[in-house]
Amino acid sequence: MPTPHMIGRPIATIAAAVLIATAVAGEQTKSPTPPADLDAYVVRAMRTFEVPGLALTIVKDGQVVVARGFGVKKLGEPAAVDAHTLFGIASNTKLFTATALGLLVEEGKIEWDAPVVRYLPAFQMWDPYVTREMTIRDLLVHRSGLGLGAGDLLWWPASTYDRKEIARRLRFIQPATSFRSAYAYDNVLYLVAGEVIEAISGKSWEDFVSSRILARVGMTGSNVRHSAAAAGGNVAVPHARVNGAVRAIRPFDSDNTNPAGGINSSAEDMGRWLAVQLGHGRLADGSRLISEDTWRQLTTIVTPTPIVPPPPELSALQPNFRGYALGLDVRDYRGRKLLMHTGGLPGYVSRVLMIPEIGAGIAVLTNQESGEAFDAIAYRIADHYLEAPPTDWIDAYQKAGARLRAAAETTDRNTASARDAASKPSLPLSKYAGTYVDAWYGDIFIAQEAGKLVMSFSHTPLLVGDMEHWQYDTFAVRWRDRELRADAFVTFALNPDGSIESAKMKAISPSTDFSFDFQDLLLKPRVGR
Repeated sequence: MPTPHMIGRPIATIAAAVLIATAVAGEQTKSPTPPADLDAYVVRAMRTFEVPGLALTIVKDGQVVVARGFGVKKLGEPAAVDAHTLFGIASNTKLFTATALGLLVEEGKIEWDAPVVRYLPAFQMWDPYVTREMTIRDLLVHRSGLGLGAGDLLWWPASTYDRKEIARRLRFIQPATSFRSAYAYDNVLYLVAGEVIEAISGKSWEDFVSSRILARVGMTGSNVRHSAAAAGGNVAVPHARVNGAVRAIRPFDSDNTNPAGGINSSAEDMGRWLAVQLGHGRLADGSRLISEDTWRQLTTIVTPTPIVPPPPELSALQPNFRGYALGLDVRDYRGRKLLMHTGGLPGYVSRVLMIPEIGAGIAVLTNQESGEAFDAIAYRIADHYLEAPPTDWIDAYQKAGARLRAAAETTDRNTASARDAASKPSLPLSKYAGTYVDAWYGDIFIAQEAGKLVMSFSHTPLLVGDMEHWQYDTFAVRWRDRELRADAFVTFALNPDGSIESAKMKAISPSTDFSFDFQDLLLKPRVGR
C-alpha cells in the first residue's frame, strides 16, 4: 500500500528515487579501507611542510577507520604523537558552540531567530538597529557587519580583559559593512554566544560543553580550555616558523575566547565527534546528542561566501557554491557536498572535512602552522573515498604555497624599497610620547626610553615594541617578542599647530595573522597626557 507522501507521484519518479537510494546505500557499504599508501603519504607531507607531529582521524560509514598519531610532540625529543595526544583544534571548536546553542533551542530555552538582547539585555553593537535585530543565529554566521577579525585585539595576544568586558566593548567597534550584507569572519561574536549559553543554562560555556557534549559523545580525553595546552601531559607542543626556522613556541593560554576556539582534542576523540556528525546527531548507543532538525540547522548555509578561483595547481578545488552555516563552511567538491572547517592558533592548525553523502569524515590536527600539510592529506583521503583521479596534492600545495610566499616577500621588499629613509619626523621624539586611547581597545602608551620610542598596550602584556623611524611621521613597531610575527606601522597625523591629532596602525606584512586587527584602531592623545 503506498504511503501518503507517495500518492500522486509518477511511477517513474518513484523508481528513480529507489535507484538513487540503492546507489547511495551501495556507496556507503564500499570498503572503508583507507588509501594503501596512507602512511607514506602522511610522512611525505609532514617532511615536505616541516610538520613535527600530526594526529589523523578517518571515519567511514560510522566506523573509526583510522585514529592515530604521526611524528613527535616536540622537535628534538623522542616522545611520539599517539591516538590520545591532544592538539588545539582552535576554530573547529565553533561547531561545538553552535551545537550547544542547538541543545538550548531543543529545550525551548532560546530560539535561533530571537534577538540576542532577549537573553543578554546589556548586549550592544555600534548601530542600535543591529543591536535590536541581531539574532542568536547571527552570532554564528559572520554577517554582523564587523570587519575581518574585528575586535580580536581585545583577546589576542592574551589580554587582561575578561570575557564579559570583551563583549561589552563590542559597542565601540565601528562596522565595516551594513548588517547581513557581507561575509567577514569573526571570533568575538562566538564569545558572545558563550555568554548566552552561560546566561540561559546557568553553567559556564566550559562546563556546559564538557558535560552536555564531550561527555555524551565519549570525548573523555578532550578539554575545553586554551590554557590546558600548557598544563603538560600527553599534549603536542606547538611549533611555528620564527626568523626563518621551525621551532617550538609557547601555546596560546588565554581562556577568554574558549567558545571560539578553546577545545584541545585527539585523533581518537575527533573520531567519535565525526561519527556523531556524520550520523546526523546520533550517538554510538543509538540515542541522540541533537535532533535531526538541529543537525540540519547546523549544516545549512546562512551566509553566502565569496568564491575565489584557486591557483592552477588546485583547480579541482573550485566550488560551484560556498557558504557558512552554523560553525561550518559548506561547499561542493567533485559533485559532493562538503562540511568543513579549519582551526588556527599559534603553533596549531587543523582541518575537519566531512562528506555526508558517502559517510566519510577526516580530521587532521597538526603542531605546526602549515595549512598545506593538512589539506594535502585531507583531500588525498577524500579522493580515495570518492574514487577520484589521483592528484599529488603535496606537490600541488607546495607549488601554490611557494607562489603565495613569494608574492608576500615581493610585497615586503616593495614596501621597504619605497621607504624614504632620508626623511625626518616632523616633531622631536618626545612629542610623540604619551598616552593614547582607542574607543574599543583602551589605552596604548608610547614612552621615550634611552632616546628611543617604545609602544606598549595597556591590556596586552606581550605587545611591547621598539619604534624605529620609518619615514616622515610613520614609525615601525618591532615587537620584542619575536614569536608574534606581527610588526606594525604607526602613522601620526598632526593638527595645524603641530600637535598630534591621531595615529593609525597597520600590519607591515600581508602575512600577518588577521587577528592582529591593528587597522581598526584609531589612537587619540588622551587629554592631559
